Parts: sequence; structure tokens; C-alpha cells
Amino acid sequence: MLKKQKSIKRNLLQRNISYLPKRIAILGGSTTSFIRSMLELFLLEEGIKPEFYESEYNMYYEDAVFGNPELDAFKPEIVIVFTSSANIINRPLLSDTPGEVSAKLETEYSRYRTIWESLSSRYGSLIIQNNFELPFTHPEGSIVLPQSAGRFVSRLNEKFAEYADSHKGFYVHDLSRIAAQAGLSRWHNRSEYYAYKFGMNYELMPDVAWSLKRLICSVLGKVKKCLVLDLDNTLWGGVIGDDGVNGLTLGRETPEGEAFTEFQEYVKALKARGVILAVCSKNDDDVARSGFTHPDSVLSVDDFVAFYANWDAKDVNIRRIAQEINIGLDSLVFIDDNPAERAIVRENVPEVSVPEVDPSDVASYIRAIEGAGYFDTAAISEDDLKRTATYQQNKQRVILEASAGSYEDFLASLDMEAEVAPFREIYFDRIAQLTNKSNQFNLTTRRYTLADIKALTQDSNYITMYCRLKDRFGDNGVISLLIGEVRGDELHVILWLMSCRVLKRGVEDLMLDCLVSEAKKAGCTKIVGYYFPTAKNSMVKDHYKRFGFSLLNDDEGSTTWELRTEDYTPAKIFIRRTEA
Repeated sequence: MLKKQKSIKRNLLQRNISYLPKRIAILGGSTTSFIRSMLELFLLEEGIKPEFYESEYNMYYEDAVFGNPELDAFKPEIVIVFTSSANIINRPLLSDTPGEVSAKLETEYSRYRTIWESLSSRYGSLIIQNNFELPFTHPEGSIVLPQSAGRFVSRLNEKFAEYADSHKGFYVHDLSRIAAQAGLSRWHNRSEYYAYKFGMNYELMPDVAWSLKRLICSVLGKVKKCLVLDLDNTLWGGVIGDDGVNGLTLGRETPEGEAFTEFQEYVKALKARGVILAVCSKNDDDVARSGFTHPDSVLSVDDFVAFYANWDAKDVNIRRIAQEINIGLDSLVFIDDNPAERAIVRENVPEVSVPEVDPSDVASYIRAIEGAGYFDTAAISEDDLKRTATYQQNKQRVILEASAGSYEDFLASLDMEAEVAPFREIYFDRIAQLTNKSNQFNLTTRRYTLADIKALTQDSNYITMYCRLKDRFGDNGVISLLIGEVRGDELHVILWLMSCRVLKRGVEDLMLDCLVSEAKKAGCTKIVGYYFPTAKNSMVKDHYKRFGFSLLNDDEGSTTWELRTEDYTPAKIFIRRTEA
């Protein structure tokens, strides 16, 4: 990969996509140049265009705590503190008392905490910190003592994790897990360390760079949303149409049955943290649904937001799933034991991720999902935890809409109420998530980190606004955002986005009402809006035109619009506004 780095990079940059630029500083306690090179290619593949600052060897503490003009000028948006167990200074000795070991632990932890707090105060950047793999030597032998190096590392890793729990914008990169997966005897190559100061075996650096890519993508919200599953020999062993419910292989009685049960448990766990589930199976619908009545089935029909069991081509049904859920095809991952079906879907809907799996090894389904990091998430928000319920409620809204006498009757019957207020810290995770995930109803597709959002709320030149919508069927959560910048007597809308699942319910009208009100309070007589076209946001091309804005400029599709606040007339809406 490194030999072909230039050509790979050139080919990636030639793709007709809009790249997200990010300034990333790598502060290394070991040689990091190869990690940086591979990370760049992996990020480019994901549509992220990184610019790097790389510290001199083992100058991570000095750069972080004391800074330097080059790093200050670089203004990193993400800082990776790339250390390993070789960088632990205050190591326990077998002669230390337990109290002395604890003191060394606190000293070592304090050294890293100083790094993080210095970086946060100086740059306000996101911080990614490696935890520690078990060390190369363990002179205490097979017993575990308070002075054991491995126990010391485990305690230090736990303190890093606790810090992450209480500090937004700080993330632990699990180097310990990567080393465990590889095996410590393979991880530690002392010859390479002595000669080149590599923190891990050279051949494992792609795994480390890949893992960093996964974490960065999750922090930036570039993750998949929906897992689409075949049924026969994917969620259970056997063919439901031929074998019947009693003939399916599930449960703990056989090795094969336990493998399918474990996969169902894994899928259920994904759903619990916000991954949408869907079925795409060649089957009769009633027969397919009966498979979930098996006494050992972990999953039920109600776990799935979309259920397509028929004899149509699977690529056709996958398009239907995306349309029903109202998400992009590139948000879907498809698991199917049949290689022919996988090939057809890859060919006809290339946007969908279709990993290779081995039907003779059901555990490969889990490895394929986890290895790619499709559903990795940096934080789990309240909205994530109830996502399946939210989409199920949407189905009820569709049914109500179909039975309503008119669309206005439908909107009135929803009994909607909205909380519209400036950004609040309790919602920062969800706000960052929305700015990085929303692509269709997104006028400018600007992306923001937690640090960016916090800074905006502290700057009086910016007006921020979120909308949380509830109705008779449930709570939709935070579904719309606005950010406006005051420039003299003009308020410039630099971000306006909304979840597509609440389209045409009047949320955009309510947000504009509130925006005009805030603009007047700020002494602004004009509101200026922007539309920057992307491959996915054409649906809002005429958004400002619909609200009576005048076109000021059209630069090859990128448009600028203006509305005088005195000319604004509120539209009729069916949403009650409540206080935060």
C-alpha cells in the first residue's frame, strides 16, 4: 500500500465527491510517519481530506504542553496523542509497596491529564488518546501482584476511560484491544523498536491506522445507519419455507445453533444502541415472519423497521427499504449468506455496503460488521437509544396521513409541540451528530465538532437554534438546527438542516419564524441564506425561494438569498412552541 501510496491517493482524489477537510495533528511517542500515510489513504476513501501536522519523535509532551509556532499556526481540529506502553515513565518496581505503586499511577495519569487539558485550552480540538497495550516483559512471572506491569497498565487504561466518560470531545483509541487481537508476541517487535522506534510491529500498522480511521469517522458522524438482513442461513440455520419453524437451527443445543443465536444477540445489541434493522428475504411474507416465533429466536418481527419478504430482486427491495425509512442507500449494510445475492446487490446498488461473509462460519458475519466499523459511534445519544421506536412511530403517522380528510387535518391531528431554543450542552452530542450525518435537508453541509459547537454557544456573534419535536405518537428528539452569524445589520445563515423524517410538518416554517424573531432582537434587518449544492441535497435547492427570499447570486448552482425581516409574513403552522 505504501509503495502505491501516491497513485492510490491520486485516484481517490479524482472521485467526483465533496471531501470534508480536517486538520489532524499526530503527537507521537514513537515513529508515526507510516501510521500517518496509511491513515491519510483510509480517510480519503471515506470522503475525509486530512491535512497533517506530525510532531518530532517523542516530542508529544512538549508540543502538547508548551506548544510551538508551527502547531499553533496549524490550528488542529483533531489531535491524536499516539503513545504506547513504551512511553510510560513512572513504571512500578517489584520492590514498590502498594502505596508507592498507586502514587506512580497517579503521577503518570496526571502527566497525561496535563497534556489533554493543555491541548483543550490551547486549541479547543477533539482529542484522541491511545490507551496502552500490555508491555513486552513481565518479570513477576505468572502471578499478578500490585506491582505487576500488566495490572498497572490496566489501572491506567481505566483512568483514561473514566476521563473520557466525563469530558466531551475526548476519546480513547483502544490500542490495547488491537494488540490483544494480534497477540502480544506478534505486536512487540523489539528489533524494529530498537532500530526505528516503531511502537508496534510494522506489519500491524495498517490495523492501527484502520482503527484510527474508524474512530475519526465515528466522531465525525460518518457511519452507517441501517443493517439489512437476509433470513435463511443468515439469522437462522435452515430454510423456513422447507424446514418449517421446528426445523430451524437455533438455540444452545448445537454448535451451529449457538452460532446463529450469538449472531441474533449481536444484532439485537446493535439495535439497542440505535442501529435500524430491516429484513430483505426471498420468501413468502407470512412464512418469513413465522421464523421469529421459534422459541429460541432472540429477535422478533417488531425489532425490524422495514420487512421485505417476497420474490422480487433483492436490490429492488433494498431500494424500497431506503425509501421507506427515508435514508440514503449509502447508509445501508447488507448481510446475506448467498454470494450470488451479494454480487447482484453490489452491482445494482453500489452505494450499499455488502461485506464478504463465510456461511460455513456464522461468526464471520459479526467479524465482517465489526472489522469494517460500519456502526462505530463515538457517543450514544438519547435519540440513538430510541431510534427504532421513532421509525416505528413514523409508520403510524403514515397510516394516519392516509386516513385524514386533508393534509391540514393530518397536521392538526398530530398534536405537535416543539421546543425551540439556543444550543444546550445536554444536546451537544446530538447536535454534532446531526451536523455530520445530515446530507439531504442541509443547505450548506457544514460539519461541526463538539468543540466547534461549544465555541459557537460562547460567541455573541452567533445565533444558535435547535428544534425538538413531539407529537401524539412520541418524541422525535432534536431534529432541526440553525446557526446564524451576525454581520452588522445582516444575519447570515451558515447552517440550516433538518431530519428528513419530519419533512412537510411545518418545522422549517417554525424555525424561520424563530429566526426572524432572533434577527430582529439582534438588530438585523436582513437575513442572508446560502445553498451549496452537493450530490445529496438537491431537495433544498429552492428552499429559500419557497420562503420568499430574493436571489442575490448564482455561482454555478451555489446560490445566495436575502430576506428583509420587515417583509416576512409567518405561515400557518400546526405546531405549538414550548419553552426549553
